[in-house]
Amino acid sequence: MSPVQRGNPWATLGDGPLIAPSLLACDFARVGEQIDTVVAAGAEVIHVDVMDGHFVPNLSMGPPVVQSIRRVTDRPLDVHLMVTDPAYYVERFAEAGADSVTFHIEACDGADQAGEIISMLRDRGLGAGITLRPGTPAEAIRPVIEQVDLVLVMTVEPGYGGQEFMADQVDKIGDIRSWLRDDQRLEVDGGIKSDTIGLCAAAGADVFVAGVNVFRSPNIPAAIAGLRSAAAQARQE
Repeated sequence: MSPVQRGNPWATLGDGPLIAPSLLACDFARVGEQIDTVVAAGAEVIHVDVMDGHFVPNLSMGPPVVQSIRRVTDRPLDVHLMVTDPAYYVERFAEAGADSVTFHIEACDGADQAGEIISMLRDRGLGAGITLRPGTPAEAIRPVIEQVDLVLVMTVEPGYGGQEFMADQVDKIGDIRSWLRDDQRLEVDGGIKSDTIGLCAAAGADVFVAGVNVFRSPNIPAAIAGLRSAAAQARQE
C-alpha cells in the first residue's frame, strides 16, 4: 500500500472494510514495533483514543504522543477526542500530525458549536468526524451530519478498552447509515471482534476500530485478516 498524503484521508482510502487498530490497547513500550506490525498486516488507519480524565474517567495520550507516533508511520492517524473541550485541542492535534479528528456531540453546546469545530477542522485540512455515546439518540447528530466525513458509533461506553459489544447499537448504525452519502464513512468502536464485526458491517459500517482483539492477540496479522474477512463477508450477504 502506498503512503497516504497528510490531510483528510477518508476519500483516498477505498471503499472498505477499513481496519483501524486502536493504540489504547497497544504495548507502549513497543509502540513503534506494534504499529509496524499492524501496518504490515494491512491496517489502513491507526486509531488514537484521547481521554482527558473529565469527559471520561480515564487519561490517555496527548499531542506529544501523537507527534511521536507521526514520526513512525505514514498511515492516517484517526484521533478520537473524548474530552470536555474539543475545540481547545483541534489546533494542538493538527500540529502534532493528526489526519482526522472525531469529537463528541455531547461535548458541544448545541449544533452551532459542533459546526464551528467542524469548520476549524476543515480550515486545517483535516478529516472531520462526529460521534455519540451509546445512550445518546442518533437524532442528536442529525443537524451536522451532512458536514462531516465520518460518523463514529460507539458500541461501548467511551473511556475503557476491552468492554463487551453492545448489540443494541446495531439499529443505530443502520439508522445513521441511511442518512449518510456514499462518500461519508461510518465507523464503529467497541467490542469489535470476529463475531461482532459482521453485525456492524451488515448494518452499514465500513471502518472498524479494534484494540484488545488486535494488539493483544497472539497473532496480530491473523487477527486483522479475520476481522477483514468477516466484515467483507457480511457486506456481501
